[in-house]
Order: sequence, then structure tokens, then C-alpha cells
Amino acid sequence: MTDRAPYAADPANHGGREFPARRGGHDTAEPGERRGPRTDFQRDRDRIIHSMSFRRLKAKTQVFIAPDGDHYRTRLTHSLEVAQIGRVLARALGLDDDLTEALCLAHDLGHPPFGHAGEAALHEAMGRHGGFCHNAQALRTVMRLESPYPGFDGLNLTWDVLEGLAKHNGPVTAPNWALAERDAEFPLDLKTWPSLEAQVAAVSDDIAYDNHDIDDGLRAGFLSLDDLLEVDFLADQWRAVERRFPGAPRDRQLRELVREQIGLMVNDVLTHTRAQVEGLGSVEEVRGAGRQLAGFSPEMAEHERTLKAFMYEKLYYHPEQVAAAERARDTVARLFVAYSQDASLMPDEWQERLPQTDPGRARTITDFIAGMTDSFAMRCCAQIYGERPRGLTNV
Repeated sequence: MTDRAPYAADPANHGGREFPARRGGHDTAEPGERRGPRTDFQRDRDRIIHSMSFRRLKAKTQVFIAPDGDHYRTRLTHSLEVAQIGRVLARALGLDDDLTEALCLAHDLGHPPFGHAGEAALHEAMGRHGGFCHNAQALRTVMRLESPYPGFDGLNLTWDVLEGLAKHNGPVTAPNWALAERDAEFPLDLKTWPSLEAQVAAVSDDIAYDNHDIDDGLRAGFLSLDDLLEVDFLADQWRAVERRFPGAPRDRQLRELVREQIGLMVNDVLTHTRAQVEGLGSVEEVRGAGRQLAGFSPEMAEHERTLKAFMYEKLYYHPEQVAAAERARDTVARLFVAYSQDASLMPDEWQERLPQTDPGRARTITDFIAGMTDSFAMRCCAQIYGERPRGLTNV
């Protein structure tokens, strides 16, 4: 294993936890103290894996809404694939791979049902009350909503994990209400760049969905080889695959194309990031660098932007996808209206915690809906309105 780099986050010297370690009554440690076989970042990862919010990702949309097929990715399998790429990058760079893995596994915990379509519906419904953002909702989830311990709300993750979730895409200069509330209660230094582990988690997410969405799009028939060959970067890799595996079944060649691209992107990130961090001696210097250090080279970044534009045109904005997204948005919007008008439609435990006035009331209703799986949201809509939403399965 690669030696720990001087600019890596240190689980024995992390930024602490919001609540004192002993309040939870479970195996944890104060900063600098080691109890049991796990580091604090390993404990954080395990708390995320054992959370109900993580388990529910198995039935939340990644690309296709409520797909019939068993082989399409969900938010859960996507998160696992992000974590696999993240660990590879972190180990090769000498970073803390447990912190990286925890961030990769938790980055989508705030996603509502039906992916970005559900997020758009909740943002519109919450327009008068500060809107909705899945990144901020992930932080709200691990800090307040997911509460298995008797001594405090939330999972009581280390500052380093919370910081990485809050700003894995970079500094936050205008936090929405959810992020601002959490930052006020446990300051996360929002205006600086995060650790390299958080930056690696972000680029791992890009690598995973850029390429695995191609795989799912091909399986669904929304993308074809001819489509892929319109992108020079993909065409170059396809020709290389054909030369290496002439006569192989087409489906295996296409899967090899996806693997080849992931490898190219991973190696590019390693080369570029090593050059960017040369001479840095601490994680504090990473946060104070004032720029992104872990990511694609300028050339690969341009390829990646071209690939994203292609995927939006051919897959994400495919007419069938757009139609399904509109039906999904309508389902979420109708749920919000129903619960706002009649709170008795919500489970007892949610009624008990529901404030009487806004914005707290609307935000709690949003918390309930955001935690739903695709299938549960459709069942709730059917129970309230008398019919199951139609046309949401588009593959």
C-alpha cells in the first residue's frame, strides 16, 4: 500500500465531532484517541453503510426511473461504483481511502425519489421556503434525520466527512438554508477548498456516471454504437478496442470500451493530481491552496465536457426520458400538496415531529418525501389519489 502522503487527512487528528464522543454510548473515540480496531474515518464509513438512508438508495433512480430490468444502476450501485473508483485513486495518491470511501458512499444520501426530476419538483414546491438541494439534504440527513443513537441527533460523523459532503464540489459562497443551518451549528469552513479526499470523491462521481450511464443507455436502447462514434474521444477508444479484440461479441466490446475509458480517466486524474500537489506538506495547505488540486487535466476535462454534452443530448434529454421525468415531477408535486393540506396522510412519527407553521412545516414534509424510494412514492401517490402514477417505467 502507498505510504500516507503528508497532505492526506489523518483519522487520528481530525476536526472532531459535533457531539462529545461519550454521549452516544457506543464505540467511538475523541480526536487523537484510538478505541477498538477501527479509525474514526472507518467508523464514519460504517455508520453510513448501516444507515437506513443508505439502504434506501437501492430503490432510487440513477438514470432510469423505476426500471423494470434488474441490471440497471440505482443510486446504491452507483454509490458503490463511485467508492470503488475513489479508493483506487486515494490509495494511489497516498490519501486516506476510508475517508474517501465514506464521502463516496454518502454523497447521494440527500437525493429524493426519481433523481433530478424529484429534486426539481421539491425545489419548486419549496420556492417560498428556501428551495431544495440534494447536496445540502445529504448533510441534513446525516446530521439530523438519520438518528439511530440515543445520545444525539444524526450520525455524529467527523468534521472531515461533513466538510467533504458540504463542499466536495468546491467552496460554497452562497449556502442554501439547509447548509447554512448546519454550518451555523457546526462550522464547516465553507469558503475554502476541501480535503483532497473530498476532491477525489467528486471526480470519482464524474468518472462513474459519465461511463456507467453509457452502459445503461446502451442496454436500454437509448444509445447506439453509431451515437457513440459521433464523439471523437469515444471513437478513438472504440477503434482501439476493435484492434485488441477483433471478432469478439459486440456487447463485450462495448463493455470493454466503458472499462477502457474509466481506466484512461483514472490515470489522467492520477498524473494531473500528482503534479498539482507536489511540494504540499499538509492538509491545511490543500485547503489553503485556493484552487482545485485533484481532477482532470485540461485536455481530459475538455473531453469530459464534450462527453457530458453528448449524454445530455442523447440520453438525459431523450424524449422518453423527458416524458418520464415530467410524470415523476408531477408525482412528487402532488405528494407535497397532499401532505401540506392533510398531515394525517403522513405516518404517525412524522406527524408528531411536524411543526405547525412554515417554513419548518414545509421543510419537514420535504424531508419525508426526500427520503422516499421511487416505489414508495408511487404507492403513496396511489393511496392518496386512487391510482398509481402511470408511465414512470421507461425501460
